[in-house]
Amino acid sequence: MKKFLAMLLTVMMVLGLAACGGDDTPATGGNEEQTLIKVGIINNDPNESGYRTANDKDMKATFTEENGYEASFAYSLKNDEQIAAAQKFIQDEVDYLLISAAGTAGWDSVLTDAQNAGIQVILFDRTIDADESLYVASIVSDMAKEGQTAVDWLTAQGLDEYKVVHIQGVMGSSAQIGRTGALDAAVAANDNWTMVTQQTAEWNAETAQQIVQAVIDSGEEFNVIYAENDDMAKGAVAALDKANITHGVDGDVIIMGFDCNKWALEELLAGNWNYDGQCNPFQASYINEIIQGLEAGNAPAEKVVIMDEKGFDAATITQEDVDQYGI
Repeated sequence: MKKFLAMLLTVMMVLGLAACGGDDTPATGGNEEQTLIKVGIINNDPNESGYRTANDKDMKATFTEENGYEASFAYSLKNDEQIAAAQKFIQDEVDYLLISAAGTAGWDSVLTDAQNAGIQVILFDRTIDADESLYVASIVSDMAKEGQTAVDWLTAQGLDEYKVVHIQGVMGSSAQIGRTGALDAAVAANDNWTMVTQQTAEWNAETAQQIVQAVIDSGEEFNVIYAENDDMAKGAVAALDKANITHGVDGDVIIMGFDCNKWALEELLAGNWNYDGQCNPFQASYINEIIQGLEAGNAPAEKVVIMDEKGFDAATITQEDVDQYGI
Protein backbone atom coordinates (compact mmCIF):
# COMPACT_ATOMS: atom_id res chain seq x y z
CA MET A 1 0.00 0.00 0.00
CA LYS A 2 2.83 2.38 0.91
CA LYS A 3 4.57 1.55 -2.40
CA PHE A 4 1.35 2.34 -4.32
CA LEU A 5 0.92 5.70 -2.55
CA ALA A 6 4.53 6.65 -3.30
CA MET A 7 4.07 5.82 -6.99
CA LEU A 8 0.83 7.85 -7.08
CA LEU A 9 2.56 10.86 -5.47
CA THR A 10 5.38 10.67 -8.04
CA VAL A 11 2.91 10.61 -10.93
CA MET A 12 1.04 13.63 -9.51
CA MET A 13 4.30 15.61 -9.15
CA VAL A 14 5.29 14.87 -12.75
CA LEU A 15 1.87 15.92 -14.01
CA GLY A 16 2.07 19.11 -11.94
CA LEU A 17 5.45 20.05 -13.42
CA ALA A 18 4.19 19.40 -16.93
CA ALA A 19 1.21 21.63 -16.34
CA CYS A 20 3.60 24.44 -15.31
CA GLY A 21 5.67 24.12 -18.46
CA GLY A 22 8.41 21.73 -17.43
CA ASP A 23 11.08 21.62 -14.75
CA ASP A 24 12.78 25.02 -15.39
CA THR A 25 10.70 26.63 -18.11
CA PRO A 26 8.30 29.35 -16.89
CA ALA A 27 4.92 29.74 -18.57
CA THR A 28 4.82 32.95 -20.62
CA GLY A 29 1.48 32.69 -22.33
CA GLY A 30 3.16 34.10 -25.47
CA ASN A 31 3.16 37.77 -24.27
CA GLU A 32 6.21 39.86 -23.43
CA GLU A 33 5.80 43.03 -21.35
CA GLN A 34 6.67 46.21 -23.27
CA THR A 35 9.36 48.46 -21.83
CA LEU A 36 7.94 51.97 -21.71
CA ILE A 37 9.98 55.08 -22.49
CA LYS A 38 9.94 57.34 -19.43
CA VAL A 39 9.42 61.04 -20.17
CA GLY A 40 9.17 63.94 -17.75
CA ILE A 41 7.22 66.83 -19.28
CA ILE A 42 7.57 70.33 -17.81
CA ASN A 43 5.02 72.82 -19.08
CA ASN A 44 3.32 76.08 -18.20
CA ASP A 45 -0.07 76.03 -16.48
CA PRO A 46 -2.69 74.61 -18.91
CA ASN A 47 -5.11 77.29 -17.65
CA GLU A 48 -2.74 80.06 -18.76
CA SER A 49 -4.45 80.39 -22.15
CA GLY A 50 -6.30 78.57 -24.89
CA TYR A 51 -2.95 78.02 -26.59
CA ARG A 52 -1.54 76.30 -23.52
CA THR A 53 -4.64 74.15 -23.06
CA ALA A 54 -4.28 72.92 -26.65
CA ASN A 55 -0.56 72.34 -26.20
CA ASP A 56 -1.03 70.29 -23.02
CA LYS A 57 -3.87 68.26 -24.59
CA ASP A 58 -1.65 67.49 -27.59
CA MET A 59 1.19 66.28 -25.33
CA LYS A 60 -1.12 64.08 -23.25
CA ALA A 61 -2.70 62.56 -26.36
CA THR A 62 0.73 61.62 -27.75
CA PHE A 63 2.76 60.46 -24.76
CA THR A 64 0.54 57.56 -23.66
CA GLU A 65 1.14 53.95 -22.65
CA GLU A 66 -0.55 52.89 -25.88
CA ASN A 67 2.18 54.78 -27.75
CA GLY A 68 4.94 53.26 -25.63
CA TYR A 69 5.45 55.98 -23.03
CA GLU A 70 5.30 56.41 -19.29
CA ALA A 71 4.73 60.15 -18.98
CA SER A 72 4.84 62.38 -15.91
CA PHE A 73 3.78 66.04 -16.01
CA ALA A 74 4.74 69.12 -14.00
CA TYR A 75 3.26 72.59 -14.42
CA SER A 76 4.31 76.07 -13.33
CA LEU A 77 4.56 79.64 -14.60
CA LYS A 78 7.65 80.13 -12.42
CA ASN A 79 11.14 79.23 -13.58
CA ASP A 80 12.42 78.13 -10.16
CA GLU A 81 9.51 75.74 -9.71
CA GLN A 82 10.05 74.28 -13.18
CA ILE A 83 13.76 73.79 -12.48
CA ALA A 84 12.91 72.00 -9.21
CA ALA A 85 10.53 69.74 -11.16
CA ALA A 86 13.32 68.98 -13.64
CA GLN A 87 15.63 67.96 -10.79
CA LYS A 88 12.91 65.64 -9.49
CA PHE A 89 12.50 64.02 -12.91
CA ILE A 90 16.27 63.51 -13.07
CA GLN A 91 16.14 61.76 -9.68
CA ASP A 92 13.31 59.61 -11.02
CA GLU A 93 15.63 58.55 -13.88
CA VAL A 94 13.42 59.49 -16.79
CA ASP A 95 14.78 58.75 -20.26
CA TYR A 96 13.77 62.10 -21.74
CA LEU A 97 13.13 65.53 -20.26
CA LEU A 98 10.76 67.72 -22.30
CA ILE A 99 10.72 71.40 -21.32
CA SER A 100 8.60 74.44 -22.19
CA ALA A 101 10.43 76.96 -20.04
CA ALA A 102 8.62 79.71 -18.15
CA GLY A 103 11.73 81.89 -18.45
CA THR A 104 14.76 81.82 -20.71
CA ALA A 105 17.48 82.07 -18.06
CA GLY A 106 18.85 79.79 -15.33
CA TRP A 107 18.66 76.38 -17.00
CA ASP A 108 22.35 75.52 -17.52
CA SER A 109 22.91 73.72 -14.23
CA VAL A 110 19.89 71.42 -14.36
CA LEU A 111 20.48 70.62 -18.05
CA THR A 112 24.07 69.71 -17.22
CA ASP A 113 22.79 67.42 -14.45
CA ALA A 114 20.44 65.77 -16.94
CA GLN A 115 23.24 65.28 -19.46
CA ASN A 116 25.49 63.75 -16.78
CA ALA A 117 22.67 61.35 -15.88
CA GLY A 118 22.32 60.25 -19.51
CA ILE A 119 18.94 61.94 -19.93
CA GLN A 120 18.14 63.48 -23.31
CA VAL A 121 16.57 66.97 -23.19
CA ILE A 122 14.14 68.26 -25.82
CA LEU A 123 12.82 71.82 -25.71
CA PHE A 124 9.36 72.62 -27.00
CA ASP A 125 7.31 75.77 -27.53
CA ARG A 126 9.96 78.14 -26.16
CA THR A 127 13.70 78.66 -26.41
CA ILE A 128 16.08 79.12 -23.49
CA ASP A 129 19.45 80.80 -23.01
CA ALA A 130 21.65 77.71 -22.77
CA ASP A 131 24.41 76.10 -24.81
CA GLU A 132 22.96 73.97 -27.62
CA SER A 133 25.10 71.03 -26.50
CA LEU A 134 22.85 70.70 -23.43
CA TYR A 135 19.77 69.65 -25.40
CA VAL A 136 19.28 67.27 -28.30
CA ALA A 137 16.56 69.20 -30.13
CA SER A 138 14.30 72.23 -29.95
CA ILE A 139 10.80 72.37 -31.45
CA VAL A 140 9.73 75.97 -31.02
CA SER A 141 7.94 78.99 -32.36
CA ASP A 142 10.00 81.89 -33.70
CA MET A 143 8.67 84.46 -31.25
CA ALA A 144 10.77 87.29 -32.70
CA LYS A 145 9.33 86.56 -36.13
CA GLU A 146 5.82 86.52 -34.66
CA GLY A 147 6.44 89.99 -33.25
CA GLN A 148 7.98 91.30 -36.45
CA THR A 149 5.15 89.95 -38.59
CA ALA A 150 2.63 91.70 -36.34
CA VAL A 151 4.51 95.01 -36.33
CA ASP A 152 4.98 94.88 -40.10
CA TRP A 153 1.21 94.47 -40.44
CA LEU A 154 0.61 97.38 -38.07
CA THR A 155 3.06 99.59 -39.98
CA ALA A 156 1.25 98.78 -43.23
CA GLN A 157 -1.97 100.28 -41.81
CA GLY A 158 -0.49 103.72 -42.52
CA LEU A 159 -1.82 105.58 -39.48
CA ASP A 160 -0.86 109.23 -39.09
CA GLU A 161 -0.06 108.53 -35.46
CA TYR A 162 0.37 105.28 -33.56
CA LYS A 163 -0.62 105.61 -29.90
CA VAL A 164 -0.10 102.14 -28.53
CA VAL A 165 -1.31 100.43 -25.38
CA HIS A 166 1.06 97.49 -25.06
CA ILE A 167 -0.03 94.60 -22.83
CA GLN A 168 2.80 92.16 -22.24
CA GLY A 169 2.86 88.50 -21.21
CA VAL A 170 4.94 86.97 -18.44
CA MET A 171 8.16 88.96 -18.36
CA GLY A 172 11.27 87.06 -19.37
CA SER A 173 9.45 84.37 -21.33
CA SER A 174 10.57 83.93 -24.92
CA ALA A 175 7.04 84.77 -26.11
CA GLN A 176 7.13 88.11 -24.27
CA ILE A 177 10.65 88.92 -25.39
CA GLY A 178 9.95 88.14 -29.05
CA ARG A 179 6.60 89.89 -29.29
CA THR A 180 7.88 92.93 -27.39
CA GLY A 181 11.14 93.34 -29.29
CA ALA A 182 9.73 94.32 -32.67
CA LEU A 183 7.26 96.80 -31.17
CA ASP A 184 9.93 98.45 -29.03
CA ALA A 185 12.10 98.84 -32.13
CA ALA A 186 9.27 100.41 -34.13
CA VAL A 187 8.47 102.92 -31.38
CA ALA A 188 12.13 103.86 -31.07
CA ALA A 189 12.56 104.28 -34.83
CA ASN A 190 9.44 106.32 -35.65
CA ASP A 191 8.56 109.78 -34.34
CA ASN A 192 4.85 109.19 -34.93
CA TRP A 193 4.80 106.05 -32.72
CA THR A 194 4.09 106.58 -28.99
CA MET A 195 3.97 103.97 -26.24
CA VAL A 196 1.03 105.17 -24.16
CA THR A 197 1.61 102.42 -21.61
CA GLN A 198 3.56 99.17 -21.50
CA GLN A 199 2.59 96.78 -18.71
CA THR A 200 2.47 93.05 -18.08
CA ALA A 201 -0.84 91.31 -17.52
CA GLU A 202 0.93 87.91 -17.30
CA TRP A 203 -1.38 86.42 -19.96
CA ASN A 204 -4.45 87.24 -17.82
CA ALA A 205 -7.64 88.76 -19.28
CA GLU A 206 -8.83 90.41 -16.08
CA THR A 207 -5.50 92.13 -15.47
CA ALA A 208 -5.45 93.35 -19.07
CA GLN A 209 -8.92 94.81 -18.62
CA GLN A 210 -7.73 96.69 -15.54
CA ILE A 211 -4.72 98.10 -17.43
CA VAL A 212 -6.87 99.41 -20.28
CA GLN A 213 -9.49 100.74 -17.89
CA ALA A 214 -6.78 102.74 -16.09
CA VAL A 215 -5.66 104.27 -19.39
CA ILE A 216 -9.27 105.17 -20.26
CA ASP A 217 -9.75 106.74 -16.82
CA SER A 218 -6.57 108.79 -17.28
CA GLY A 219 -8.05 110.43 -20.38
CA GLU A 220 -4.96 109.71 -22.48
CA GLU A 221 -5.70 109.01 -26.15
CA PHE A 222 -4.78 105.71 -27.82
CA ASN A 223 -5.68 103.97 -31.07
CA VAL A 224 -3.85 100.62 -30.91
CA ILE A 225 -3.99 97.78 -28.39
CA TYR A 226 -1.14 95.35 -28.92
CA ALA A 227 -1.83 92.42 -26.59
CA GLU A 228 0.65 89.56 -26.50
CA ASN A 229 -2.02 86.86 -26.32
CA ASP A 230 -5.71 86.46 -27.17
CA ASP A 231 -6.92 86.35 -23.58
CA MET A 232 -5.36 89.72 -22.80
CA ALA A 233 -6.81 91.18 -26.01
CA LYS A 234 -10.21 89.90 -24.87
CA GLY A 235 -9.79 91.63 -21.51
CA ALA A 236 -8.74 94.85 -23.21
CA VAL A 237 -11.83 94.79 -25.44
CA ALA A 238 -14.05 94.30 -22.39
CA ALA A 239 -12.74 97.61 -21.02
CA LEU A 240 -13.39 99.33 -24.37
CA ASP A 241 -16.93 97.95 -24.56
CA LYS A 242 -17.65 99.15 -21.04
CA ALA A 243 -16.55 102.65 -22.06
CA ASN A 244 -18.44 102.50 -25.39
CA ILE A 245 -15.20 102.89 -27.38
CA THR A 246 -15.43 101.34 -30.85
CA HIS A 247 -12.81 98.86 -32.03
CA GLY A 248 -11.92 96.55 -34.89
CA VAL A 249 -12.63 97.22 -38.56
CA ASP A 250 -13.71 100.87 -38.97
CA GLY A 251 -13.47 101.34 -35.18
CA ASP A 252 -11.48 103.87 -33.19
CA VAL A 253 -9.03 101.31 -31.76
CA ILE A 254 -7.04 98.60 -33.58
CA ILE A 255 -7.08 95.30 -31.67
CA MET A 256 -4.14 92.89 -31.99
CA GLY A 257 -3.71 89.52 -30.30
CA PHE A 258 -1.66 86.33 -30.62
CA ASP A 259 -2.28 82.56 -30.50
CA CYS A 260 -5.21 82.09 -32.92
CA ASN A 261 -7.76 80.65 -30.56
CA LYS A 262 -10.81 79.78 -32.65
CA TRP A 263 -12.98 82.27 -30.76
CA ALA A 264 -10.36 84.99 -31.40
CA LEU A 265 -10.32 84.30 -35.13
CA GLU A 266 -14.10 84.51 -35.07
CA GLU A 267 -13.70 88.01 -33.59
CA LEU A 268 -11.56 88.87 -36.62
CA LEU A 269 -14.09 87.37 -38.99
CA ALA A 270 -16.81 89.50 -37.37
CA GLY A 271 -14.63 92.61 -37.68
CA ASN A 272 -14.38 93.15 -33.91
CA TRP A 273 -10.60 92.63 -33.92
CA ASN A 274 -8.05 93.54 -36.58
CA TYR A 275 -5.10 91.13 -36.34
CA ASP A 276 -4.16 87.82 -34.72
CA GLY A 277 -0.72 86.23 -34.85
CA GLN A 278 -0.52 82.46 -35.01
CA CYS A 279 1.39 80.46 -32.43
CA ASN A 280 1.27 76.76 -33.29
CA PRO A 281 0.78 74.56 -30.16
CA PHE A 282 0.99 71.16 -31.85
CA GLN A 283 4.58 70.09 -31.25
CA ALA A 284 4.05 66.62 -29.75
CA SER A 285 4.18 64.68 -33.03
CA TYR A 286 7.53 66.27 -33.88
CA ILE A 287 8.91 65.34 -30.45
CA ASN A 288 7.61 61.78 -30.76
CA GLU A 289 9.32 61.40 -34.13
CA ILE A 290 12.62 62.63 -32.68
CA ILE A 291 12.40 60.27 -29.70
CA GLN A 292 11.60 57.27 -31.90
CA GLY A 293 14.59 58.15 -34.06
CA LEU A 294 16.87 58.42 -31.03
CA GLU A 295 15.62 55.08 -29.73
CA ALA A 296 16.63 53.59 -33.10
CA GLY A 297 20.06 55.22 -32.84
CA ASN A 298 19.41 58.09 -35.24
CA ALA A 299 20.20 61.70 -34.38
CA PRO A 300 17.57 64.33 -35.29
CA ALA A 301 17.85 65.60 -38.85
CA GLU A 302 17.58 69.16 -37.51
CA LYS A 303 18.69 70.55 -34.17
CA VAL A 304 16.03 73.27 -34.25
CA VAL A 305 12.56 72.86 -35.78
CA ILE A 306 10.66 76.12 -36.26
CA MET A 307 6.89 75.79 -36.34
CA ASP A 308 5.18 77.20 -39.44
CA GLU A 309 3.13 80.25 -38.43
CA LYS A 310 1.37 83.25 -39.98
CA GLY A 311 -0.65 86.35 -39.14
CA PHE A 312 -4.34 86.92 -39.91
CA ASP A 313 -6.00 90.17 -40.96
CA ALA A 314 -9.70 90.88 -40.39
CA ALA A 315 -9.87 92.25 -43.95
CA THR A 316 -8.86 88.94 -45.52
CA ILE A 317 -9.61 86.12 -43.06
CA THR A 318 -12.15 83.50 -44.16
CA GLN A 319 -14.31 80.94 -42.39
CA GLU A 320 -11.99 78.29 -43.83
CA ASP A 321 -9.08 79.97 -42.02
CA VAL A 322 -11.04 79.95 -38.76
CA ASP A 323 -11.83 76.25 -39.13
CA GLN A 324 -8.32 75.26 -40.20
CA TYR A 325 -6.16 77.36 -37.89
CA GLY A 326 -8.35 78.04 -34.85
CA ILE A 327 -7.27 76.14 -31.73
